[in-house]
Formats: sequence, C-alpha cells, structure tokens
Amino acid sequence: MPSSTTVKTPPTDDVSLSHGLKQRHLSMIALGGVIGAGLFVGSGAGIAAAGPSIVIAYAVSGLIVMLVMRMLGEMSAAYPSSGSFSAHAERAIGPWAGFTAGWSFWVLLCTAVGLEGIGAAKIVTGWLPGTPEWAWVALFMVVFCGANLAAVKNFGEFEFWFAALKVGAITLFLVLGVLAIAGVLPGTDSPGASHLTDFLPHGSEGLVIGLLASVFAYGGLETVTIAAAESQDPVRGVASAVRTAMWRIAVFYVGSMAVIVTLVPWNAKEVVEKGPYVAALDHLGIPGAGQLMNVVVLVALLSAMNANIYGSSRIAYSLVERGQGPKALGRVSGGVPRIAVLASSVFGFVCVVLSYWRPDDVFPWLLNMIGAVILVVWVFIAVSQLRLRRRLERETPGKLVVRMWAFPVLTWLALAGMAAIFVLMARQPDTRVQLYSTGGMTLFLAAVGYAWQRARAKR
Repeated sequence: MPSSTTVKTPPTDDVSLSHGLKQRHLSMIALGGVIGAGLFVGSGAGIAAAGPSIVIAYAVSGLIVMLVMRMLGEMSAAYPSSGSFSAHAERAIGPWAGFTAGWSFWVLLCTAVGLEGIGAAKIVTGWLPGTPEWAWVALFMVVFCGANLAAVKNFGEFEFWFAALKVGAITLFLVLGVLAIAGVLPGTDSPGASHLTDFLPHGSEGLVIGLLASVFAYGGLETVTIAAAESQDPVRGVASAVRTAMWRIAVFYVGSMAVIVTLVPWNAKEVVEKGPYVAALDHLGIPGAGQLMNVVVLVALLSAMNANIYGSSRIAYSLVERGQGPKALGRVSGGVPRIAVLASSVFGFVCVVLSYWRPDDVFPWLLNMIGAVILVVWVFIAVSQLRLRRRLERETPGKLVVRMWAFPVLTWLALAGMAAIFVLMARQPDTRVQLYSTGGMTLFLAAVGYAWQRARAKR
C-alpha cells in the first residue's frame, strides 16, 4: 500500500473530543462490558443446542476473543483513537479497510440499539401488562440519547453503575451456584454430575450451533478501546483492560455456563423460555431470585443500549474526521459529536419501527446483514495487528506498551479460528444466510471504500 493511503496520526488525534472519562469509569466499563446482553439473553439457545458441551463452546470462542482483545489492545495502546480498530485498519491496510470495518460496525451497533430496546421493553411490559412496547423503547432511547448528548461523563457514570450491578449480580450467582453444587447451600441438594452425563446430546452439530451462539455473545468488548480515547490516560486504560480480559472471560462466561449446566438439565424448557440464569435460580428455590435476575437482564440490555449509542457515535465521528463520511456527523460541541449521537439513535429507532412494520421481510434481512459483522471486524483487527506490529518494532518500539503473546504465531492461530467459524457458518442453514448477507454488505462497503480511496489519491 502506497504511503499516500496510510493514516498519519498526529499527537492531537481526537483532540476535539472531551476527556471526561475517569480511570474508574474505564475500569468498570472493562469489567462490566464483558457481561453483555448476549450472555444473559442469548445463551439459552446455545445450551439447548449444545447441552453441557456449551462450556467447551464458550471456552473455545473465549480463547479467540482473548487473542483478539490482546491484538486490539496492542494497537489501541500505541495509537489511542475513538475509531479504534477502524483507524488501525486504515493505518495498516488502507482507507478502504478502515471505511469497511467502521461503517459495517456502525450498522451493527445501531441495529443492536434497537434490538436491545425491544428486549428491555418486553421485560418491562411483562411487569406492566397492557403498556405498549414501543413507548418503553422510545423512553429508553430518549434517556440514553439525552445522556450521551450532554457529556461523555454521563455515559461513563451510567456504565459505571450498570457494570457494578452486573458484576455484583453475576458474582453472587456464581457463589450461590458453587455452594449449591457443593451441597452446602441450605435447602438444596447437590446435583453432582447427573446433568452432565449426556455431554453432546446433539452431537457435533449441536456443538457447532453452541459455538456460533457463543461467538456472538462476546460482542461489545471493543467499547473500552473506543472509550479509552476520551479518558485522562488512554494508554493506561487500554493496558489495564486488556491485561484482565482473560480472567474476566474465564470467570464470567465459561464459569457461569459450567454452573448453569451443572445445576439445571440442559433440555429444561425454562432454560430457553425464562433464560438460563433465571432458570438456574428458580431451580434453587431462592424466593424472588428469578425476578431479581430479570432486573439484572434489564440492566444488561439498557447498559448495552447506552454503550452502543456511545460506540456508534464515536465510530461515525472518527470516520468523518478521516474524510470517510458526511461532514455533519463530525461536528463537535461541548466535547460531544452530537449529530452523530442523534443519527445513531435515530437509526436504532428506525430498526424498532421496522420490527413492527415489516417483521417478515425488511427486519429479518437487516438482522441477517449484521449477523457476521463481528467476525469481519475481528479479521480486520488480526490483519491490522500483523502489519502494524512490524512497523511499531521498526519505527517506535517504545509504543509497544501492550504486546501480543507469541507474535505472530497466536495471531495466525486466531485468524485460522475465525476462518473455521466462517466455514461452520456456511454449513448451517440459518447462519449461512447471515454469512452471505454480511458478506454482501462487506463487499459493497469495500467497493465504495476502494473507489473513494482511488478518487482521493487522484486529487
């Protein structure tokens, strides 16, 4: 790639954004960001398909995520930017790559805002039957859009307390679960290994479905590298978050899956209908625990809405700053890209409207289009890290505050894992549609990005 197409990041990168996030915000965002809505809401279908082997599925996909986070951390500590992996892809591969990774992720986050709003509204209408779902979604949108419009510290404060509640709840869940498994929780009998005997109930096909479900449950971990650019010490924030990613994934994801499938039969209908965490607590017979977990699920969904409005607005802002989008989205006032926040929120609400207006054609098409975006982003991260690491070692080795383990072996191993997941998606009818739809969007964005890159090079 000619030097004219690479990004030269000056020391004042993202200088027009505020630096209102404190270290405590980043620390809790990193800690709670790993506990996403996908873990609470989407893991039930994975358990139903894979049975107890869901623990293996989450461990395998978690290993890939750890490697991706380490790669992203290495680049983000060296080049802090609100564009995160999009800016790194542009720097390492070319403007078309940053364009493709950035706008595809923007579509993913905005659509997710709508999905999470719908999920949160369903929980509230379950408590308050007769109230319209769309009104609750609109209320959530207004609250979080307003908070993000005001100041970045509002996003940080919301996420700090959301994350504190999620971490506290899942920690308590794990403690109660381990005590029950050990047979020392009053009023419960240890299930032993009675629920683990049929480890692969649906064979390798079930394990594959569970693996794919687990991959997409990890989405959202990238937010901390986006937020770090608006903190008082971006390098320290990224380094701390990445270095603790391993134990967070192991404890919160793999650990909780192990507790759930040990406590509850994998084929219990409640696992899918109520969600695995609620089903496990109800199984223990703790009064009100199931409803309390529904509150935590609601918090997780609202937290994801807040984080995705923030993340999508910053990705859009960074793309515009690099000349890859409508200039209006890059306008900053009060340290906040307010038009980008509004655009991201409006896109999310349009997705909600489509879910009611065109639930059988347009909305499913949109969901399929974003189905494999997170994997596309991971590929861009890995390829970018392969190229930037050599450049950093040669030109500015002092910026390598965070280093990828066993480079380049583990980077290539992660890429091989991603390729294997793409192959597995192509084999499953449901995920095959997602793969092809995402592939079509990615190719379209890449073509537009490349045409723009060529046009800029001729100026």
